Amino acid sequence: MNLKRIFGAVLTVLGIGSLIYAAALFVNNMGGANNVKVLLVWGGLGLLFFVSGISLVRTTKDEA
Repeated sequence: MNLKRIFGAVLTVLGIGSLIYAAALFVNNMGGANNVKVLLVWGGLGLLFFVSGISLVRTTKDEA
């Protein structure tokens, strides 16, 4: 397995975890300006990691 594919998979898993954490924060703590900032940070990082991981896995060629 290629190192880029492994790194892409790790980024994807981190992105999914961050998005799930942001969703849990959203459900548990509605309201407040501080909570909106935290949600934006975790959601933004999760989305960034998820998209970059998926793109890295898709564009890396499988060479034997």
